Amino acid sequence: MHNKPPVRLIACDIDGTLLQNGAKHISPEIFEEIHRLEALGILFCPASGRQYHSLRQLFAPAADKLPYLCENGAILYGPGNPGPVLGKTVMDRALAEELSWEILAIPGCEVLISGANTSYLCPKEDDIEGVIRDFTGNNIQLVPRPEAVPEDIIKVSSYCRFGAAEMEPVLAPRWSQHFRTAVAGDKWLDFTLADKGSGLEQLCAALDLALEEVMAFGDNFNDVPMLRRAGRPWLMASAAPELRAQFPSQCQRVEEVLYKISIDKLPETE
Repeated sequence: MHNKPPVRLIACDIDGTLLQNGAKHISPEIFEEIHRLEALGILFCPASGRQYHSLRQLFAPAADKLPYLCENGAILYGPGNPGPVLGKTVMDRALAEELSWEILAIPGCEVLISGANTSYLCPKEDDIEGVIRDFTGNNIQLVPRPEAVPEDIIKVSSYCRFGAAEMEPVLAPRWSQHFRTAVAGDKWLDFTLADKGSGLEQLCAALDLALEEVMAFGDNFNDVPMLRRAGRPWLMASAAPELRAQFPSQCQRVEEVLYKISIDKLPETE
């Protein structure tokens, strides 16, 4: 432990990690820790399958000060309002459209197509727009068909009403040949060329940081590439048993670990 470099970046998943048990708002404690860490020269970075707009809303009290790893690593933003794009991984357009149509053909599934900061929906049922807007706070635009998306596609997601675990064996065997496939929640199956691990590598390169200087927190399978690359990976204790077997550093709440970091590093006089 003593040979490890100091932590300079904390990359943290959101849903299931910072937001647990249906919570919709970031704990005030997290913002206190972000402020403490900032004073020590440590950046806090939300790392999520969510959209940039959604993450900025969640972190409103500190939004301009943070870098963001969005859309499971497919697009990265630096601090600012808006922050500069530090990296972007675009999917093959024809394959992304074909995948979108395949998702739309499956009963109980809806497709969400992600651009840089807009989510595009081709609704089959009326509720999906409210589900996306209410749950994530995304910028949303309705389009009649996947081909009508007016920008580069960086992520395609299947919203699976009957559960993502049931849809993974239906969609993943073929599409994992082309894209990275990740269960991103109970009802979400994501397809990208990037993942949180490759996104973290790009972010560290852009910010001139070493992966060994990163502490990362996650709870789900889409967090694994990020956790494996980070010098100090932390898993939520609520994660699946097969994940708990891989990552021995575990916690109930991220706030508790961040508090220990900031207090350990603060001068004794404070």
